[in-house]
Amino acid sequence: MDYRDYITIDPNKRGGKPCVRGLRITVYEVLDYLASDMTEEEILQDFPDLTKEDLKACIAFAAERERRLVTVPPAA
Repeated sequence: MDYRDYITIDPNKRGGKPCVRGLRITVYEVLDYLASDMTEEEILQDFPDLTKEDLKACIAFAAERERRLVTVPPAA
């Protein structure tokens, strides 16, 4: 899966935050719902415009951002 097929960034939508397929649902919101113990099924029921692929794309996007973070070397 290439999350870039699902995640869009538009400076005129939601303050330029990464969103799902141009919708007004941000990656952050999806991740927050998952972290708050909502199941995929509950999220998909609450947001019928989302798909399982959208949820996976949000996780893949977050994983890619985490990989790109600069790590600080341990203190000597």
